[in-house]
Amino acid sequence: MRITQRAVTQTALQGLNRNLADLGKLQQQLTSGKVVSKPSDSPSGVNRAMQVRQDQAAAVQHARNISDAQGWMDFTDTTLQSMVTQVNRVRDLTVQASNSGVLSDSGKVAISTEVAALRESLLGLANQSVDGRPLFGGITSGATAYDATGVYNGVGGAYGVPVVGVARRIADAEDVRIDVTGPEAFGDPSGTDLFALVGKIATDVAAAPEALGDDLAALDVALERLLTAVSSIGARAARVEIAAQTNTDLQLSLSKQLALVEDVDLPKTIMQLQFQQTGYQAALQATAQVIQPSLVDFLR
Repeated sequence: MRITQRAVTQTALQGLNRNLADLGKLQQQLTSGKVVSKPSDSPSGVNRAMQVRQDQAAAVQHARNISDAQGWMDFTDTTLQSMVTQVNRVRDLTVQASNSGVLSDSGKVAISTEVAALRESLLGLANQSVDGRPLFGGITSGATAYDATGVYNGVGGAYGVPVVGVARRIADAEDVRIDVTGPEAFGDPSGTDLFALVGKIATDVAAAPEALGDDLAALDVALERLLTAVSSIGARAARVEIAAQTNTDLQLSLSKQLALVEDVDLPKTIMQLQFQQTGYQAALQATAQVIQPSLVDFLR
């Protein structure tokens, strides 16, 4: 078949346009730093990038949950430690009152007054809150876990009832409970819990010293319960700490995966750009040789 001048020209221009388009694509990649800038660049790459970004969003949310859990548990641990210190002081005063047969009336009053003040302090600590939620109130939305008389207002943790507490999602398939309910830490509110016991000791110091022996035994049980709550929070805090490190490693891994999908290989892309520029210049020279002069050139 006959090859016309027009066919030669069109073919040459099409080749030049393809070379120029490839050159522009490489320049755009170097400018943006991304291999994939639109779905047509790499449908599979875009799909993978979307999946990685979704995983990154979940990891970031888990990191926020972990931070919130750590703050809650640190506050709980600090509060319980303070309460342990105060209960130990109540125990020392109880031992002092029970062993002092010659304790004067004013001495008994002083001990009773201090124990009563410690009860109020313990009740205040038990009513601490985090972001407006009672620290030891379970899932209640009330203002305090205990009222002024020591009655439990929270939800969850009652004896004989499964514990319902505050939890946080720290991984795709892992939740951790971050709180301790009042009954778990301070005893059965329907019986003699910590606050009722300390109040009874304050009364018995002056009115019934012979009952202080039983009070002391009950106080040891309450103290053991408090220490158990501290241990429980500590164990869960260690678990959250491990989850925090795992989450940090996961975010780094996801960032690397996204970079592999989206980011350009700078040395390789620069080399390809240089090759493409050389090829484009060669195509221009070849095209100038192939396309014959026009009629105007012959008339000059």
